[in-house]
Amino acid sequence: MNPEDIRYHKEHTWVKISGKKGTIGITEYAQDALGDIVYIDLPEEDSTIEANNEISEIESTKSTSSVISPVGGKVIKVNEDLSESPEIINEDPYGKGWIAVIELEDPSEADDLMDASEYEKYIEEEAK
Repeated sequence: MNPEDIRYHKEHTWVKISGKKGTIGITEYAQDALGDIVYIDLPEEDSTIEANNEISEIESTKSTSSVISPVGGKVIKVNEDLSESPEIINEDPYGKGWIAVIELEDPSEADDLMDASEYEKYIEEEAK
């Protein structure tokens, strides 16, 4: 089940908005499709990310995949724990497996993203 308090991007990433900050990660669906995650290329702190552009790259035993940012802004914090233990994303994609926190350029960008029920329908359609 996908958490209700976050917004979802069609590229299977999520953002949890808190004031002018957004925490970004990949969805349960994405980590499941990737399989065992063995490496993540974290974004640079202080870098600027645009919505719908790559924020990082994840390598798994199956493939390498771009992580697309659902919103734009400046990276203010990265999850350094993932450098040593990228499998945290597999274990807890909506909690300890977050990738980065950004200072939002335009918080209203999140309004264009899917809520949990819309995302559920989206992944059902994609599976067909």
